[in-house]
Amino acid sequence: DKVLYSKYAGTDIKLGTEEYVLLSEKDILAVVI
Repeated sequence: DKVLYSKYAGTDIKLGTEEYVLLSEKDILAVVI
């Protein structure tokens, strides 16, 4: 699955070598399955 969200939405988090984006539910534009 892919999640589409606004360019400036969320908070970027880096844990070790992995990078994540924390989003609010309202910032999610679509989920592509």
